[in-house]
This record gives sequence, structure tokens and C-alpha cells, in this order.
Amino acid sequence: MKQAPTRSQRSKQIQSMAILAMFTGIIFLLTFTPLGLIDLPVIKATILHVPVIIGSILLGPKKGAFLGVMFGLSSMIKNTLVPGLSSFVFSPLIPVPGLDRGSPWALFICFVPRILVGVTPWLAYTFIKFLFRKSNAGVQTTGMVIAGIVGALTNTALVMGSIGVIFTEAYAAAQGIPATEVLAFILGIVAMNGVPEAIVAAVVTPAVCVPLVRALKLEKAPVVQPA
Repeated sequence: MKQAPTRSQRSKQIQSMAILAMFTGIIFLLTFTPLGLIDLPVIKATILHVPVIIGSILLGPKKGAFLGVMFGLSSMIKNTLVPGLSSFVFSPLIPVPGLDRGSPWALFICFVPRILVGVTPWLAYTFIKFLFRKSNAGVQTTGMVIAGIVGALTNTALVMGSIGVIFTEAYAAAQGIPATEVLAFILGIVAMNGVPEAIVAAVVTPAVCVPLVRALKLEKAPVVQPA
């Protein structure tokens, strides 16, 4: 017979769901306001990965993956309602250049990398804590910085890599470049967008996570090493 959850366990579950709902709301707020998506001529640079990364660290990979789904869903809605040159790679409802219909592969690009953004930061953070064994403030902050970078690069590398593999010809047509130059073009986008997004994630992730972890007692208090 399954044992009923204790009062403490119920309180933790409620707290976890409240945090999940809060980050879901933040994702949609960033999506549908100028705060979250920066419209560039080539692609929409985003900071939507940041709440997914933070949620992954605070809540674990399952809820992080859920936030990744919300990230993908909001991106698909935005690209459908306000299409740009590359929106066909994120929404199956936007026709692919040269065709009169969208592609179901857009769902893969829109969701799979974003789901992994909710998983890889937790893996990176957990690995850093395991690697150093002893939990202290320095290890905690370092782990969160690395987790932020890993999450941001997961998003940029997998999205742009998938576009380059799946939509080579269509992407080249949309950008008005030869198909042979798509790889170099994508690498340029990774450098221009991916690096700044990774830096933002590296700064914001520990800045938000450290006080939340302490305030909500999500982990054992790290040991502060004497100066």
C-alpha cells in the first residue's frame, strides 16, 4: 500500500509546482513582450533559455524538460503569429521557401533542443557537485555558471545545427545565399548570438539561483570556506 505523503512532502510539492508555474509565466511573458526575443534580420535572438536553465537547476530534469516544452511552444506560437525570414524552421504552419506548405521537421527543431535545455544544465550542475564532492559556495556558484553556459550552448548549437542539416536548401533560399555557404553562415550566427546568450546565462543563472536555493532551502546550505 502506497504511503500518503507527509505534510513536509506536500509542502515541497506545492512549492515546486508554484516555482514551475512562475517560470512558465516568465517564459510566456518574455515571449510576447519585447523583453524576451530580439528580432534580428537573420534570426530571433532570445533570452528565453534563461528561465528554463534556472528551472532545470532548481527543480530537476523532468520539470526542466517541461519548461523546455513551454519554451518551444511559445517560440512556435510567436513564429506563427509574427513570422520572420526563418520562421518556417520553428513553425509547421509557415510555408517552407519553394513549397506551399510547412514542414513537420519544424516541430523537431522547435521542441527537441529546447527540451534538452531543461535537462543539460541539471546534468552539468550535478556533475560539478559530484566532481568536487564537498559542497561550498564556490562550487555551487561555479556549477551554476557552467550549467548556464551549457544550457545556452545546447539551445544555440542544436537549433542552428538542426537547421543546417534539415533545411539546408530552404534556409539558403530564405537568406539569399548559396547552399554551400550555409555552414559558414550558421557558424557566424552561433558566434554572434550564441556567445552573448551564453554570457548572459552564465551571469544571470547564479545571480538568480543562489538566493532562491537559500531562501527556499532547496539544497543543504553550502559550507563557506574561511578567508
